[in-house]
Amino acid sequence: MTKTAVEYGSALYDLAEEIGKADLFLAQLREIRELFRQNPDYAKLLSSHALTKAQRLSALDKVFSSAAEPYLLNFMKILCENGTIRELPDCIREYELRYNDAHGIAEVTAVTAVPLSRELEDKLLAKLEAVTGKRVLLSLSVDPAMLGGVRLSFDGQELDGTVRRQLDELRAQLLHMTL
Repeated sequence: MTKTAVEYGSALYDLAEEIGKADLFLAQLREIRELFRQNPDYAKLLSSHALTKAQRLSALDKVFSSAAEPYLLNFMKILCENGTIRELPDCIREYELRYNDAHGIAEVTAVTAVPLSRELEDKLLAKLEAVTGKRVLLSLSVDPAMLGGVRLSFDGQELDGTVRRQLDELRAQLLHMTL
């Protein structure tokens, strides 16, 4: 994440907290990010030097003037005017990180070899919340190459309890013994 994204996303979060709209901003920012993700040409258009700044700002107004908080529209306009609109997803990510930190939320990614049943997912979520002391937002994905177990990623750390890792460690030990 760039310094610009960190500064802008952080400043936006500070503003949202100050005016009591952190939750609303978060919801709208996620919708905006999804719109940009689904329409990558829109970000290119807003960055294009083939259009004047006024035309790019007008394009933002047409799409967001009735759908987004005025502060968020102005935020995007500032990014557009500064030629940094492509940093919007990272600004939103920084906003989310600040929001999560302030609200005791931990984002955890769990990768398993097969999809978890609802019961196992609930147990994993309860255990993670007990261990972290935070409300956990759990993202699940499947990687059949893991063979079994679970790999957790959160707060820049990775806990690997997969069969694949255990087999790799055993292989390394066996190779070391034969040398």
